[in-house]
Amino acid sequence: MNPKLIPLSLNDSFCFSCSPDVPCFNECCRDLNQFLTPYDILGLKNLLGLSSEEFLVTYTSQHIGPESGLPIISLKPNDPRELICPFVTEKGCQVYKNRPSSCRTYPLVRSVSRSRQTGKTTEQYMVLKEPHCHGFDSGESQTVLQWIDDQKLTIYNETNDKLMRLISLKNRLMPGPLNIKSRKLFHLALYDLDNFRSQILNNGLLDSFDADSAGRDSAVADDVALLELGMQWVAHALFGVK
Repeated sequence: MNPKLIPLSLNDSFCFSCSPDVPCFNECCRDLNQFLTPYDILGLKNLLGLSSEEFLVTYTSQHIGPESGLPIISLKPNDPRELICPFVTEKGCQVYKNRPSSCRTYPLVRSVSRSRQTGKTTEQYMVLKEPHCHGFDSGESQTVLQWIDDQKLTIYNETNDKLMRLISLKNRLMPGPLNIKSRKLFHLALYDLDNFRSQILNNGLLDSFDADSAGRDSAVADDVALLELGMQWVAHALFGVK
């Protein structure tokens, strides 16, 4: 039986429950290609007590997105044959508190599009029913909105959606793969936040960037603000847009 994707509105309901009592527990954590967003990386490296560079070297690999031409970060599996998530154990997820956005969203799938003219984003949710998953056999009924709230997805979605602007600028102004210098710049500002902060403080990386000093100081002290500043800087440094 093939997986089924069923579109849902925000007020549509579905039944789902995942726990060690479900016979397929942890099956969704194997045989997967787990992409990580910049906000995912931020949460994971902080939970694990690692610098961004340590986390990236230890747990991830990088490739160039075939459609976006941008650097993409993926989790390195524990077992290259079974593609098991490095953070899954028999008792469940070791990083559950700061698990990635796609894990929080499951069994839902969220697709997003952005209007080039207005910058407005449009989202569509679907429920993914996979043959191995028994989570739909039990659990209380909940709406998509309730699931978003329960899984604390709003901050993830809002931060991830800001990447859409960079992808749109890239596709419009610089189609094709980025050169090595641009890839390193993108990687530094969005994925390697601790080194980005160090470059700002010690090497004057943003001296030529028109950012107010109060906003810059706030960003240096706060990872989320630093990530947002990184997105602004990438838009300016790569695409000449403020």
